[in-house]
Amino acid sequence: MSALTVIQRRSANGCNQRQLDTLRSLGLRRIGHAVQVSDGPQARGMLHAVRHLVEVQDAAAAGGAERKTTAGVSQ
Repeated sequence: MSALTVIQRRSANGCNQRQLDTLRSLGLRRIGHAVQVSDGPQARGMLHAVRHLVEVQDAAAAGGAERKTTAGVSQ
């Protein structure tokens, strides 16, 4: 499977505990922090739960031609 780069773009202040736990499970700790996660159904579900807080990019895309996605759906 391919990998996805996930970047936290918004604060988790005001989020419910489930969303905070999801961010922590993804490995995100602060605004601007980026991690790579494997692209699978579990990761897609977690990204869907916090889609308003994160930005998702395809890790295989390099340079300025990055494909931005939100919760696994290309924009």
